[in-house]
Amino acid sequence: MTELNTSELREKAKTLTAGEKVLLSGTVYTSRDAAHKRIMALLKNGEPLPYSLEGAAIYYAGPTAAKEGMAIGSCGPTTSGRMDVYSPKMLDLGLSAMIGKGERSEAVCDAIVRNGAVYFCAVGGAGALAAKCITECEVIAFEDLGCESVKRLHFEKFPLIVAIDSHGGNIFKSGRAKYFKIS
Repeated sequence: MTELNTSELREKAKTLTAGEKVLLSGTVYTSRDAAHKRIMALLKNGEPLPYSLEGAAIYYAGPTAAKEGMAIGSCGPTTSGRMDVYSPKMLDLGLSAMIGKGERSEAVCDAIVRNGAVYFCAVGGAGALAAKCITECEVIAFEDLGCESVKRLHFEKFPLIVAIDSHGGNIFKSGRAKYFKIS
């Protein structure tokens, strides 16, 4: 299992391979559908973003309120495909990694390869367990969106799987091919 810090993503993303298990630590930003739409409007209007996309990692999640003694409530991944319309542009602007669940469009896969980025999958249905790997949570933008506001999180050895790598490796395609070959 590879241990990786988000500060190394720009450099290390190109060394990761589809299927590899990673423990990710460092700063990650939550952004879902509504936040992505607002970020695109900010870009269109030439306004500053709530966080720099350069080298950033986005977690597609809408965490629940924190319970006593925790930095965050349940924080599982949401379906990534809903962000596909926005992702190529964000990758072209320097985004290094996306974290979510499910397949991505060909346009997103092409942008991952073109930009030397990576798409990680987190285990769906394990939001309470994932919360134990998040040590800090701060709302930094769009507070009116509630659980979908943009948050700055600090991950501590958050378990992930490289789903799509910067060389075109894709566990959704290779896994499906392997399954049909043995069935």
